[in-house]
Amino acid sequence: MKTPIDLKGKTILVTGSPGFIGANLVLRLLDEMGEGTIVSLDNLNDYYDPALKQYRLSLIEEKAKTSKVQHIFVQGSIADQVLVEDLFSRYQFDVVVNLAAQAGVRYSIDHPDVYIESNLVGFYTILEACRRHMPEHLVYASSSCVYGGIKKVPFSTEDRVDNPVSLYAATKKSNELLAHAYSKLYNIPSTGLRFFTVYGPAGRPDMFYFSATNRLSRGEKIKIFNYGKMKRDFTYVDDIVEGIVRVMQGAPQKQNGEDGLPLAPYAVYNIGGGQPENLLDYVSTLQEELVRAGVLPADYDFEGHRELVGMQPGDVPVTYADAEALSRDYGFVPKIGIREGLRAFAEWYAYYYGGK
Repeated sequence: MKTPIDLKGKTILVTGSPGFIGANLVLRLLDEMGEGTIVSLDNLNDYYDPALKQYRLSLIEEKAKTSKVQHIFVQGSIADQVLVEDLFSRYQFDVVVNLAAQAGVRYSIDHPDVYIESNLVGFYTILEACRRHMPEHLVYASSSCVYGGIKKVPFSTEDRVDNPVSLYAATKKSNELLAHAYSKLYNIPSTGLRFFTVYGPAGRPDMFYFSATNRLSRGEKIKIFNYGKMKRDFTYVDDIVEGIVRVMQGAPQKQNGEDGLPLAPYAVYNIGGGQPENLLDYVSTLQEELVRAGVLPADYDFEGHRELVGMQPGDVPVTYADAEALSRDYGFVPKIGIREGLRAFAEWYAYYYGGK
């Protein structure tokens, strides 16, 4: 059972707001909340080109001009306990959506410190603020990376995920454990969302489809790992945002157990399409859409710009979401296919980088 939450008139904190998913979420809320307040928090770090974050932030600020919803952007870190406590005290958030995190599997191999600070200390700081101020619902980002190298597919939230293959995955699993402990101890309704390979316009440049486009547009080769024997449950960003918005409106119900103590009002869901795509097919579709959008010439030599290489550390050969629980509890499963999604990305890329 879920406790319904009407977002109209609410005060909502969205961390990681100039990030890829965060920006799209804020834009959606500005469109649909009707009234209320959104506070955005992000440190605008330089993990990738900050200009892209500023671009997304400018879209939010432009949308806010015509929205009845007040938007306030605060630059700072979720690991800054003084700042976070000040924001919670000042605004008394009804719903908290924690999307701020240091992302990336490979980056975590050489830069572990930033993952500990943002994904562990930062998330702990958010949990402590929730303990003191008790929002109606805490929603936070986890990742499909927590499934590691388990062979069983599709991945279910009922599967044991105790063997992460990257530090990034370990921090995300830790987030789920911490959230469960706080939900149990302090009766904080919390929902974790395991995102599956999110893509779309103005996405993260470190993601394969984006970095491959950058290389192809410069005439460079792209590396296709595990010799192309990989499958991914690619999820278009609009589907991710739809899932988040629905989950925000239904918090795990508070109830007591036989001992009279609270049962943890806690849940975790996959958000993925449940239709894993072969990586080579995905690359072919991407290249075709880049040609259609004018990013690549019509006679582009696809085969000459591909290099099949072995697996890279921390990666997994298959991601495949079982989204039955999300469908059952919220009536939604992702549905936007890779042709539609990559076309939107290619057209945005041509506009943003080529002025087309």
